[in-house]
Amino acid sequence: MSDNLKEGLDRRDFIIASIATVGASAALAVSAAGANAQDNAGSAANSTSQKTVYVGDVIEGKKVVSALDVNDLEPSKKHLLYFQGVEMPSGQHWYVSVTVAKGAKPGKRGVLVSGVHGDEMSSMHTVQTVMNQLDPAAMSGTVMAVTDVSRPAIEGMQRRWPNSGRGSDLTDMNREWPGNENGATAASRHAGLLFNRLLRPNADFAIDFHTGTTGFEVSAFNIAEMDVPEIKAMVELYPIGQIFDNPTYPSVLHNAFIAAGIPSFCPEIGAARHLDLEMISLFVEGTMNVLKHHGIVAGSMGRTGKDVSVFVGNSALPILATAGGLVEHLVKLNDKVEAGQKVAIQRNSFGEVVAEYTSGVAGEITGQRSDAMSEPGNPLVFILFSKPTPEGAEVYPE
Repeated sequence: MSDNLKEGLDRRDFIIASIATVGASAALAVSAAGANAQDNAGSAANSTSQKTVYVGDVIEGKKVVSALDVNDLEPSKKHLLYFQGVEMPSGQHWYVSVTVAKGAKPGKRGVLVSGVHGDEMSSMHTVQTVMNQLDPAAMSGTVMAVTDVSRPAIEGMQRRWPNSGRGSDLTDMNREWPGNENGATAASRHAGLLFNRLLRPNADFAIDFHTGTTGFEVSAFNIAEMDVPEIKAMVELYPIGQIFDNPTYPSVLHNAFIAAGIPSFCPEIGAARHLDLEMISLFVEGTMNVLKHHGIVAGSMGRTGKDVSVFVGNSALPILATAGGLVEHLVKLNDKVEAGQKVAIQRNSFGEVVAEYTSGVAGEITGQRSDAMSEPGNPLVFILFSKPTPEGAEVYPE
């Protein structure tokens, strides 16, 4: 475990809160993982000049592909397809929904991804809303949307992919990228198939949408490496109040894109398991700005980061429960807090206060436990900030 854990929160901590940080070089780690995946995948799957492969099946009137090259699709149209993912125990396949808006003229290719976690409904609705606004006849370039990556997790509206071969084991799909088509788990193979045959070959830039996880909500913010000019230019087009400037955990999807030379970042859109329409509208507006920035869509820009007050932090402090009981928050998402400020209290079954929680840093609230009760060790609050965490601050390594 790195000494950098003393300076903030490791990405593993955000398996629970869907936020991220890690001090090590994500690019090098992802490159190594990517090389392993490429070595184990078929050469045809790894080629960016692959051709579309139709398997011959049709589901609900939509053709099924096992590989896709958007250049093969007819321009000026929207194409609704299913991508054939990994097999289930029954031998049937998990199918992933793919929508391609193919412009009338050539141009940049954008990829919008959601559903890597199965409880993140606002991320899926954001992508669907963007795609519904696109008119391919008026576009230059292509936008491809994949809205339900982790199909078995989505069926249960749960965060992780259930591993039916190993009892109750659950796999976080956003720790599997770029995957391995010959990997040891179905989730790894599914990630490898999608990344090699669908996502990477069709992306000049990519956005991987997420939300907080069940029991924990987050503010509207983007996770991005702001020292990468292409990424910084896109992220600043969102009219949202927070940016988490950190390379994050290596094997998340947007880092796999970056390691493959594709600029990418990760929007975080509120709480899991419901639609936050107000917050969704901000990310739809920002994403449409990104498409305009790349010349895919014409028209004037909407609101951007210049129109709101944006707090940029490079680390996040977790405040963990030290007792069991009811949690009462004393601050709200996006509130500014000072070091030493009380942010939450906890009561036992008699209503007695059994714990009080204070911030160790000055920053902004970026995540809070939404479940009303907590046992010891659960994250209660995350605070986005831009200075080293005090010595001895708690962390939550997985």
